[in-house]
This record gives sequence, structure tokens and C-alpha cells, in this order.
Amino acid sequence: MKKLSARRRHPLAAVVVLLLALAATGGLYAAFAPASKAQADETAQSLAIDEGKKLYSVGCASCHGTGGQGTTDGPQLVGVGSAAVDFQVGTGRMPAQQPGAQVPKKKVIYSQAEIDQLAAYVASLGAGPIVPTKSQVNPEGADVAKGGDLFRTNCAQCHNFTGEGGALTKGKYAPSLEGVDPKHIYEAMQTGPQSMPSFPDSTMPEQQKRDIIAYVQTVNGSQSESPGGLKLGGLGPVSEGLFGWIFGLGALIAVAVWVAAHTAKAKKS
Repeated sequence: MKKLSARRRHPLAAVVVLLLALAATGGLYAAFAPASKAQADETAQSLAIDEGKKLYSVGCASCHGTGGQGTTDGPQLVGVGSAAVDFQVGTGRMPAQQPGAQVPKKKVIYSQAEIDQLAAYVASLGAGPIVPTKSQVNPEGADVAKGGDLFRTNCAQCHNFTGEGGALTKGKYAPSLEGVDPKHIYEAMQTGPQSMPSFPDSTMPEQQKRDIIAYVQTVNGSQSESPGGLKLGGLGPVSEGLFGWIFGLGALIAVAVWVAAHTAKAKKS
């Protein structure tokens, strides 16, 4: 009778086999699984930059240079960031229609997708302020009173106390803020377009920008009241009183002259 001797398996052998099977499965998954979200985002960003470069070459390079280095007809764009592009192109100021003291707001000729592509390309030329998120520009829950204080301190000198705009020197002007998209107000504070100074987060934190946006929307909204009647540009009681005094007194003088003239004619007759 032959005795068959069987080798005893080590207790950890099953565990090792299981780990090898999992490793093989993981390798196959890594080889055939779709690209990760990070890789997909990177690919999408590269495509956006490529498309933006094409748009830039056609609509922007003649003034700003083929690499954004600037020319005598347009400033350098290296380092302005995506926020500057989104503001300038998204409000129709760029491409500029004609040279002048200030580039006015006009009809937007690019779609938002094309603006995003242009912004991606310009941002790739050098780091700069980025386009804010919806939560950054959302005025919900902001402090309107504090926003009014900040606006009167930093903005009213040019934009008027209620953001209705005003004249500046050498043919320039501060535009009205009525009906302006909150995103564009935020981007203007970030980038300081044309004659406007910039207010980076180091100078004016995100919350203060939201407070200012809330104030501008409140004073220019449909719920805003004007107890005195016509706002006359929202310049305040001194200018409004002066307006009333000049025109009111002028009207009284005109009536007095008319009455005196007709009285003299009546006496002669």
C-alpha cells in the first residue's frame, strides 16, 4: 500500500493568490479604463487654448501682437489674466471699433464659448486675475450698507454716488453701472480697465467686492425709491437744490417780467 504524501499549503497562500488577482485586475483597468477627470480637464483646457489662439490671431493680434506682447496700437496682454479678457470682450469693448479717448461698451460679437477660449489663450501667456465663480459674484447675503460705504469711498468720485456714471478728463468717462452683470463689475474691480484703478483681493477682499455689487444692484434696482422725484443723476441734495433754485428762480423771474410787460401795455392802452 502506497502512502501518498500531499504537500501542505501555507495558510497565507490563498491571500497571496487573491492579491495577485486583484493586482492583475487593477492593471487591466488602468490599461483600458477611460482617462481620469484631471486628464480630461487638461485635454479640454489644451483644446480651448488652441481654439483661442486661432480666434486671437484673427481678431486681436493686429493690435496686441502675435504673442500678446503689445504694439503701438494695443497694450501688452501678457499677465492680464482671463478676467480682463472676459470683461473686455464680454462687454463688447473689444475688439475696439475705432481709436479714441476711451473704448465704449457695444454689442458683443463673440459667443460666451469663444470668449472662454480667448480667455484661456491669453491666460496661458502669463498668470493674472481669473474669471470669478458664480458664488464669488453672488450678492445674496452681502452687506448692502457696508457696500455703500465702500462704494462711496472708492468708486463714487468717478461713477457717482449711485453708479450712474460721470465725466472724466480728456474725453474719458466713468460708465453707468445700471444693468451691468455682477461678474463684469467684479472683473472690473479685479483688473482696473482703462482709467479705473484695480482692486486685487489683497486690497479689497472678495467679500467687500460682493458687498459693493449688492449695493450697486440695490440702488439701481426696480425696488429702489426716489422720494424727491427725479434723481437728477443721484448727485445728492446740494446739486438737486441748486438745480431747483436756478430753474425755479429763473421761472419766477420770467413770469415777473411777463406780468410787468403786460401791465405796462395795459396802462398805455
